[in-house]
Amino acid sequence: MHIRFWGVRGSLPAPLVSSHIKSKIAGILEQMSPADIETPEARERFLAALPPWLGGTVGGNTSCISLTLDDPGQVIVFDAGSGIRELGIVLAQQEPKILHYALFFSHFHWDHIMGLPFFNPAYDSTVQVDFYSPVQDLKTILGQQMRCPYFPTSMDMMGAKKTFHCLSRELSLYNVHISYKLMNHPGASYSYRVDDGKHRFIYATDVALSAEDFTGNEENTAFFEHCDVAVIDAQYTLKEAIEKYNWGHSAFSMAVDFAAHWKIKHLVLFHHEPTYDDRKLYSILQSAQWYIERMGFKGIKVSLATEGLEINLA
Repeated sequence: MHIRFWGVRGSLPAPLVSSHIKSKIAGILEQMSPADIETPEARERFLAALPPWLGGTVGGNTSCISLTLDDPGQVIVFDAGSGIRELGIVLAQQEPKILHYALFFSHFHWDHIMGLPFFNPAYDSTVQVDFYSPVQDLKTILGQQMRCPYFPTSMDMMGAKKTFHCLSRELSLYNVHISYKLMNHPGASYSYRVDDGKHRFIYATDVALSAEDFTGNEENTAFFEHCDVAVIDAQYTLKEAIEKYNWGHSAFSMAVDFAAHWKIKHLVLFHHEPTYDDRKLYSILQSAQWYIERMGFKGIKVSLATEGLEINLA
């Protein structure tokens, strides 16, 4: 499995603004010495040593992740937030051309579907796009945002061959096993697990983790335990999660507790708060790493979801 992140924000896009860029430049200048710019090699060393919040950006697009299997033409996409636009641009240029996309939706809040009208492969008549959700009337739900007065073109103008699947049970696709689970979120949200027989990947966005998710029943154990990589909603600090109880999102510390409980090897913090800048988000990652060490949790790697992040499970 090859996992790539195209959109990592929650609620709405959060692009960099001029004040953020000026702050990064100021921070870089504060750390720079004359020796750091004497030669091209010195400049490269200096740039490589910058903290990630200064040397790059988490990204501002909303939820979208791709999962490429052993065959590079086998692509599974989770959610169609604004990040799916860039996914479509990049993957459409691959050789050989990708002719089939399988698109799974966690739910239909706007930040998870707003990129679909800008997904270029869906307008290519040589491409097939299969849409999946446990929710009925999938075609109607997706089509509602692509009609006047909200959008100038309808889904019927997407030239790709489109098929809509209402999930009623687990399925096999591209020689992997895909299952889903209803999670705690206003209006409902579904998590997905992909198992290729060697590795297990979980996409669990938009969930307010609760005691029920830690219960060691047969369903939870089968779905969550011993996962290799789990992408989990960690939008808030614990204080904010308490203040925003029933908003449907989790704190990073709860995500760490969840990973430790279910023996998850690699936790990826996801669905970032749109008001957080890069420095704040990397401070949350640092806090999560401290919390793992402080609690004595062994064998857990934690990462911050960023646009362009790639994870290989071989």
